[in-house]
Amino acid sequence: MLLVSRPSGCGESTHSLTNNEEVTTRSRSDGFPSLFHMSFVPQENVSLASFSNYKIGGPARYFFEAQSFEELHMALAWANEKKIILFILGGGTNLLFADAGYDGLVLKPALMDIKRDGSRVTVGAGVGVASFLEFCIAQELSGFEWAGGLPGTIGGAVRGNAGAFKGETKDSIMAAQSIVVDSLEERERDNIACRFGYRTSVFKELNGQEIILSAIFDLRAASSELIRRAIQEKIDYRIARHPIEYPNIGSIFKNVDLMQFPEERHADFVDVVKHDPFPVVPTAYLISEAGLKGMTHGGAMISPKHPNFIVNTGSATAEDVLALIALVKESVSKKFSVLLEEEVQIVSATSVA
Repeated sequence: MLLVSRPSGCGESTHSLTNNEEVTTRSRSDGFPSLFHMSFVPQENVSLASFSNYKIGGPARYFFEAQSFEELHMALAWANEKKIILFILGGGTNLLFADAGYDGLVLKPALMDIKRDGSRVTVGAGVGVASFLEFCIAQELSGFEWAGGLPGTIGGAVRGNAGAFKGETKDSIMAAQSIVVDSLEERERDNIACRFGYRTSVFKELNGQEIILSAIFDLRAASSELIRRAIQEKIDYRIARHPIEYPNIGSIFKNVDLMQFPEERHADFVDVVKHDPFPVVPTAYLISEAGLKGMTHGGAMISPKHPNFIVNTGSATAEDVLALIALVKESVSKKFSVLLEEEVQIVSATSVA
């Protein structure tokens, strides 16, 4: 089930892939995109700092917020015809825009529908995680409480298999719907075909080739009070330990798999290892042990409160943040012989890392 309306003339096929993966593809035989894109007019020279939790970023050459599937389709058809590079913007909670901005179209899909069918809930990619949790409380549906206090959108959570407190997005998702940027085909993948991993999925691996439209979650019944209490516990934890008093984009780096360290060093981490969902050494610990808490570069600072956060103290530029990212990677590599991997997206003027 998709949230979007579909004109007649759609063909559909289902493919069973390896490892029991299932992908359903829908294509259109009518001229749907051409009916709209000729009148498409995006905004120009829009500051991206306004759309990032970091409050950092130069202007987008073009910007468009799609309020419906039809508008999203129209924008993609226009970008394809004009051969303009494209970046898909979610909640802006885990990305760093370049000071030079983005020399293409920044497209924000604001697909906001939520529909319940028994224990299954179909959620638009643009729905905020906080809004979805409020829906779960009102509908007495449990299974997503681990996301209490998590910023961003459902689309972003699916793309990065967001997780915390021993829970992950993949734990309750049944399927995800997407659209292929180049062909405008619609696809639906079951959980296995989404290829979820630690803070990743097939959508992240495709690196912008598909846009998530919606996801279907299978939740369970529970009392609203128990759900609310569990969510608030997670929110309180984040408030106490995260530097939310400053603009930030969450954890900069992924935690490090314990197995990346030589076995003889495992005992050094026995008091700090956590399950996320497998044994990991918190990157915040490694950064702290490298002596980097409170280090600054321009207006950016490695948070003393949570060293895996690099915060904007008020005047940070993207170059300030990148300088601290480089410093952290070099210092931690030198001390622990491990290479940190960024969890956030870094968006340059012409590409995404």
